[in-house]
Amino acid sequence: MFTPSQADVRRFFCQIHAKTLAGSGLDAIEQIASLWIAEHPEYHAELADLDAALATVDQIRPERDNPFLHLSMHLSISEQCSIDQPRGIRQAVELLTHRRGSLHQAHHEVMDCLGRMLWESQRSGRPPDGAGYIDCVQRQATRD
Repeated sequence: MFTPSQADVRRFFCQIHAKTLAGSGLDAIEQIASLWIAEHPEYHAELADLDAALATVDQIRPERDNPFLHLSMHLSISEQCSIDQPRGIRQAVELLTHRRGSLHQAHHEVMDCLGRMLWESQRSGRPPDGAGYIDCVQRQATRD
């Protein structure tokens, strides 16, 4: 299993941003990431400065979302949907997207479920509960 470091993740997103600005070719996963980067112009300044991004790896800034974590979650949810893993995530996200009228808004709600699942897994020492994750997304989709 590939387990990138925080620095690897920051390099990945900063490099995609630079390649996009330069008009360079992107592979499939980079193209998906670049679409989420485009959806978040508030992160572009941080993505434009790799050295600063790497220098702040260990800094916690409670007043601001971590753009690298946020983009990683968008990318993870996109990948989960593309392979429907855990089984049912694609349909649940599609339903939520339809209900909210926005894939972007749906992803943000799914992030809450994903974050909760990961936190509970880490806290309990058990594997992530994929079924609970899907249930959470489905509850979001049926909530007004």
